[in-house]
Amino acid sequence: MILDELQHAPDLFSYIQVLVDEEPAPGRFTLSGSHNFLLMRRIAQSLAGRVHISHLLPFSPAELHRLSLRTGAEIDRPAPRALPGDWTDFAVAGGYPPIHDRGIDPSEWLSMYVQTYLQRDVRELTQVGDLEAFRRFVLLSAGRAGQVLNLSGIGADCGVSHQTARRWVSVLEASFIVFRLPAHHENFNKRLTKSPKLYFLDTGLLCYLLRIRTGGQLATHAMRGAVFENFVISELLKSCYHAGREPRLSFWRDHRGHEVDLVVETPRGAVPVEIKSGATVASDFFRGLRHWEKLSGDAGRGILVYGGGDSYPRSGVAVRSWRHWP
Repeated sequence: MILDELQHAPDLFSYIQVLVDEEPAPGRFTLSGSHNFLLMRRIAQSLAGRVHISHLLPFSPAELHRLSLRTGAEIDRPAPRALPGDWTDFAVAGGYPPIHDRGIDPSEWLSMYVQTYLQRDVRELTQVGDLEAFRRFVLLSAGRAGQVLNLSGIGADCGVSHQTARRWVSVLEASFIVFRLPAHHENFNKRLTKSPKLYFLDTGLLCYLLRIRTGGQLATHAMRGAVFENFVISELLKSCYHAGREPRLSFWRDHRGHEVDLVVETPRGAVPVEIKSGATVASDFFRGLRHWEKLSGDAGRGILVYGGGDSYPRSGVAVRSWRHWP
């Protein structure tokens, strides 16, 4: 039995729990929806220890390139490592399937998505009383993508309390709109930023909320760097989830402003990643990585992801084009 959009009927989970406990043969139920069931308390309790979870996030550029080939045989081929086009075009279009499957203008589809999300999902699932204030909150969140999350500040700008802002961020997380990137735990005997950063799961939605409609507009926009950083981190998050791996991602920043945009935990240790939207690599791009190497004593592991087209090693750092990421 396949049950879609099941978050709208949460009482069914209790019945399914009883049926599964009575006959635990796997595969009898496929439950899907546009919300993260594990972040909904009533549902998570019913699912504990009884399910396999798959997060199907928006398409990646590699998946979209395979789909553009249009034949089933070609879609199943591994994607070429060098993707065509410019990252700004991928970022503005985003990866929501209907946009690409039906050839819909991204702005048109995303406009309806935002309206139905606010009017249906938010009102029905979270009992947000003031939808206009929540809409402002979503727009303000887009303007803070890539920044350390300050709940008091965004709440004050939106006219709501710190507690309400915290609850609304959780609503956006549960509905796969945003995710929080935690601060890295390693302190190297320095005082660190401990608050998480806020990112959007789909840069197409982020660009729509920022009123960026084309790749050309994004190329000269003040948020270009933040959108590219969001693009790179969200693509790695997708890659982890779609491969069935739990992402272990964070960022690192000390009280003096030294920062590494992304830290990836691997079995061999932490890998620092610096992210720059420029199409040409400059020497100052490596500043954060060099500081990390100096404090950690672990050189030769850093990665620089940038907006250009070539990948190569440089001074002990793996310089990687967005086309070859992740």
